[in-house]
Amino acid sequence: MCKTFQAQFASLRLDKKPKSPKLKGMQENSYPMEVDVATAAMEFANGASILDVREPVELSICKIEGSIEVPMNEIPSNLGKIPKAGMVLVLCHHGTRSATVTSFLRQNNFDNAVNVLGGIDAWAQAVDHQLARY
Repeated sequence: MCKTFQAQFASLRLDKKPKSPKLKGMQENSYPMEVDVATAAMEFANGASILDVREPVELSICKIEGSIEVPMNEIPSNLGKIPKAGMVLVLCHHGTRSATVTSFLRQNNFDNAVNVLGGIDAWAQAVDHQLARY
């Protein structure tokens, strides 16, 4: 992990309780902290954005067309690329980096950031079998 990334995320507090999933009667702008890939695929088909936080070498293996590509360590300097409106599905390889980025984004007023459980690997297994796995 590069020092720049560690410095940028040094203030990240993971001890905060995640927000509850969206339930009937909740405000329209309430988003769950995380969703499975089936839900993510449905949300993406309905207009949600995907923020892929994997490295360029990983993206060269497989990616979801139409996703916003910003490596994890570049997120703090690229917040302007992330939509403030609508659901933003945060994706990495298996879901660990995307969970960290989702927490960081939530702490920086991106309440629309939602982690995709299992990452691109789960997506390739459950949603798009044509994607290469690594």
